[in-house]
Amino acid sequence: MPEKSEAYEQAMNAGHNAAWDKEWAMAIAAYGQAVKLAPDDPEAHLHLGLALLEFGRLEDALKVYTRAHQLAPDDPIPLEKSADILERLGRLKEASQQYINVAEVYLSHRDLDKAIANWERATRLSSGLVAIHAKLAQAYERLGDKNRALREYLVLGRTFQRMSEPEKAERAVQRALKLDSKNAYALNALQALQAGAEISVPQINTEAPARPAPSVSVSQAPAKPVAVESDPLGPMGEAMTDALGLLATFVIESGALDAAGADALKAMELQRQGMHEEAIRAYERAEPRLSHPALKMNLGGLLLLVNRLQDATRHLGEATMHPQLAAGALHALGKANYLINRHKPACRYLVQAMQTVDGLLALDTIHPDDLAELYEDLLSVFEDRGDEQLAVINNRFVGLLEGKEWKQRIVETREQLRQKLRDEGPQGVVDFILEARSDKITHSVSLIDRYMRQNLYTLALDEAHHAIEFAPLYLPIHIRMAEIMMREGRVRQAIAKYNVIARTYLVRGENDRAASILSEVLEMAPLDITVRQNLIELLEAEQRWDEALDQYIDLADTHHQLGDFDKARDVFSAAEKLAQRANLSPEKVVRIKHRMADIDQMRLDIRKAQRTYEEIIQLVPTDERAHRMLIDIHYRQNNQVEALKKLDQLLGIYAKKKQANRITQLLEELVTMYPNDTGVRSRLAAIYRQLGRKEDAIKQLDALGELQLDAGQHQDAINTIRQIIALNPPGIEDYKRLLSQLGG
Repeated sequence: MPEKSEAYEQAMNAGHNAAWDKEWAMAIAAYGQAVKLAPDDPEAHLHLGLALLEFGRLEDALKVYTRAHQLAPDDPIPLEKSADILERLGRLKEASQQYINVAEVYLSHRDLDKAIANWERATRLSSGLVAIHAKLAQAYERLGDKNRALREYLVLGRTFQRMSEPEKAERAVQRALKLDSKNAYALNALQALQAGAEISVPQINTEAPARPAPSVSVSQAPAKPVAVESDPLGPMGEAMTDALGLLATFVIESGALDAAGADALKAMELQRQGMHEEAIRAYERAEPRLSHPALKMNLGGLLLLVNRLQDATRHLGEATMHPQLAAGALHALGKANYLINRHKPACRYLVQAMQTVDGLLALDTIHPDDLAELYEDLLSVFEDRGDEQLAVINNRFVGLLEGKEWKQRIVETREQLRQKLRDEGPQGVVDFILEARSDKITHSVSLIDRYMRQNLYTLALDEAHHAIEFAPLYLPIHIRMAEIMMREGRVRQAIAKYNVIARTYLVRGENDRAASILSEVLEMAPLDITVRQNLIELLEAEQRWDEALDQYIDLADTHHQLGDFDKARDVFSAAEKLAQRANLSPEKVVRIKHRMADIDQMRLDIRKAQRTYEEIIQLVPTDERAHRMLIDIHYRQNNQVEALKKLDQLLGIYAKKKQANRITQLLEELVTMYPNDTGVRSRLAAIYRQLGRKEDAIKQLDALGELQLDAGQHQDAINTIRQIIALNPPGIEDYKRLLSQLGG
């Protein structure tokens, strides 16, 4: 046993060393050896599971963590890792249940924060978890997080509503109202239940929406919007309010009731009374002996309010490190730098403040990684701008982060900037922010989108018309109008609108966006000839030859479907000229020529079809379809000699590819189609002989001989009968007598 224990330690150490160097294959081998030496040791299983997970062997890691949980059922780590792996594998329902199990383990350890975190992950992966939402609501209520508790009760209400249990839904909403009897979402939820409309759930860290979801019909006016109750000073104001509580708690709990603590408490009281200068002096007395981010936040914020900007920036930096105060400190730093004309750092701080706030507002609507990537892109867009542009941009952001509805505006503006960045690139973002009416545009577009999500198309279109009055050239509004028309079934009007939008993008030189719009329209209306012609014109102007050629072919197909074969062939001809002019691949030219020949045959213009197929063979000598079509054309023209020449060429192509089955299939097909053709029968008989299909060969030779005799081809018949006799058929004597009668 001691030797075994020493070997186990050596294996574990080897695994640790390999894991440190990220040599996961070696780590797996070492930890695997440790597991063999100590199969009931949970630690070895945990390390092996991690190595397998890092190496990408998810299924194996899941098995190991499952065993680790069996060995150590009170350890939450194996369960947590298993849940993570299940989520990665896409087994979301199992992952959700596993997160619930993890939460129960943490709860038994009295770690409520981690239990909550796992319950939240479970609810994100699986909807309708009534028991878990109830636990979350109670946990948040116990922690004093009123907003999140209220939200969970409303989620419960909506879930019960969808389960057709209105009484339980109402009880959940009433529980929310107990937490905050004036909360707009809770009041709207109660009204929605009574009106039979779906309950609307607030975003995390918001108390009310800018506008409640209307519970009326399209013909009725929307409900009066409920204003978001936010500190008009923006994130800075909210952070200063939070800092008062944080600092008071710190002073009292730490026992810092000396002169510094007394000055801090006095400063807080003066701050609450709006006596800024006096509060600043008290904070400045306390600050050398009482260092805390909350004190720095309040002191810096007050200095900013009294316009001591340089002094403010010296204190606010430390507050940015506190999670609860970061957004407000960044906002204050941005505003202070803006006011002293340091526009580059001001822009960076203001965008970071928006990102920090948005990260809380958008928890349920956008993935954190996507949000971070968006704001990184925005920072890079503003990085190279001059002070003149940055001054305007910063002024816009400062205004955005203040007022009663700044939280709503952040979400709306983020969506607008994301759309601009996607559709028009960095310059589109800058142009939008520099636009004097951009705030008004943002609000209007957000309202249109909200109505569209609620299928209130009349209201959405009315708002769009209103927006066009003050922003007639802002194309995203026109795009939404076209989308509304499409949803209402007014397809022709929508297509005409999209066409105008695309033309406008073309005039502006935004060809990629124009092409994108036209392509989207063609997905909705593939038979619209005008739209496709516009797209072809654009692609040719951009010299995007391959895409233009594809559109030419689709346009010809459209004419073909509409029964205009002459027009279809003309378009195919134009496509062929484009392919040759742009020196595109022969395969694309051949594809077009085949379509042209098909149309010629439909129009019974056999001569033209024949020439086209011959041109195809000149381009691609091994084109099997062209050879096959020429065989039929020659037979239809009673030109058996040329037909057999093309047949032999096609058989040669099959032979080189060693496709004996294709040879047999073709000859059998031709024998059926042209039963009196001796050339085809003789070739079929020959291939049967090569394949050892004696009876089939005799049958074909017998039929061939009869055809030859009927045609008076006695010598050919004699040769055929000799071939039959060589195969030793049943009734061979009869064949010999026939051969003798023919003088053979």
